[in-house]
Amino acid sequence: MTPRRNAASANDASDGAVAGLAARRTAHEAVAALLGKGRAFALEDALAQAGGRLDPGEAALARAIATATFRRLGLLRTVLAERMSQGLPEDQPRLLALLATGSAQILDLAVADHAAVDLSVRLAKADPDLGHLAGLVNAVLRRVTRERDAILAAGGDPLDANTPDWLAARWRAAYGEDIARQIAAAHLDGAAVDLTIPTDAAAWAERVGGVALGLGSVRLADVDAPVASLPGYAEGAWWVQDAAAALPARLLAAAPGERIADLCAAPGGKTAQLAAAGASVVAVDRSGARLDRLRKNLERLGLSAEVRVADALSLDEDGAFDAVLLDAPCSATGTIRRHPDVAWTKTEADIGRLADLQCRLLGKAAALVRPGGRLVYCTCSLEPEEGEAQVAAFLGREPGFERVSVTADEVAGQAEMIDRHGDLRTLPCHLPLSSEGIPVVRRGGLDGFFAARLRRKA
Repeated sequence: MTPRRNAASANDASDGAVAGLAARRTAHEAVAALLGKGRAFALEDALAQAGGRLDPGEAALARAIATATFRRLGLLRTVLAERMSQGLPEDQPRLLALLATGSAQILDLAVADHAAVDLSVRLAKADPDLGHLAGLVNAVLRRVTRERDAILAAGGDPLDANTPDWLAARWRAAYGEDIARQIAAAHLDGAAVDLTIPTDAAAWAERVGGVALGLGSVRLADVDAPVASLPGYAEGAWWVQDAAAALPARLLAAAPGERIADLCAAPGGKTAQLAAAGASVVAVDRSGARLDRLRKNLERLGLSAEVRVADALSLDEDGAFDAVLLDAPCSATGTIRRHPDVAWTKTEADIGRLADLQCRLLGKAAALVRPGGRLVYCTCSLEPEEGEAQVAAFLGREPGFERVSVTADEVAGQAEMIDRHGDLRTLPCHLPLSSEGIPVVRRGGLDGFFAARLRRKA
């Protein structure tokens, strides 16, 4: 172990004596890991490392601080650069992370200013790499506090200042300037909490304090509602799943008794949808740990599926399924409103690598479908190479398949969610709070999803 890690461990033992310090230490470690190493899942890793040292309230605070920092990282960097005579300390990610998490608390969270500043200074003093910079941390964060109103009034452009340049350029090219800006603005709003409810969504909406979206999902009016305490959770009446993520399984239209393969199935929301429809589901994923979560979810819901830990590419059951759902591994840029760290951990090179894998998985999925059977391919990506271009190439090399277009009725009349080819394309700026017929909730929007429904010709 490094000296700094030993020092951090020693500090962890005394964090409990200072309210909120352990949560801030965990958030700082997560942001430092992302800035220093570009580490994906940095927040989950930091929370796991903190383990039992955080009670539920502290864990929630750590998550809130890290998420707020990731969500506005570009804007925070601008704010800090304007207030540091030597510019941003790019070569000191732990310092930059401490300044960013402190600023995020001051500008974006309902925490006391003195706690945000003083505890950041305390963390600096306790870190061998940062102790000599505690005065700088104090001075910069106090200036941010003094100038908060002016900073908030100035705002900042979500696309130009808060989106990596390579992503902003991609979205401009794919969707045009106006939609690209709407996407970036939606990311700053964060995500709602949606529930998938197999039966009587309208009645359950009233019971859980939500609104029926018309897409078959219920959106909670309160994004901070304790989900596990809501009516119906313990009985397995519903599960948490973004409204856009629930659409691909609905497009598959599973029928009772059909044999359906759910490829790359974990964590299991789509498996649950198919099983709830009465299908005989084979849920396949390479990750045993993620499939353990799927099994637990199915158990709570009172549903069953055949669960296989396997590489989907290795399945040897050609023509054995009535339908196949492939939710392929992707860059996940459609989930930035929910997982803002994605914007800062992915690279353009990832897209080409993942597109190659998607191509191979799509070919395998097609082979598994019987004549006359259906295939739904989907990704939670905004990038055309992982969606539209992938399906166009597939249809070009697989003349035995044809597209089955999505209709407006299948997406509650939201025709903007259907592209010119008849495929599903949801965007973070779709379903805003002002959508006609949708009652007001605290947050609008959807995850960015692409889905194409295909059929093997008989």
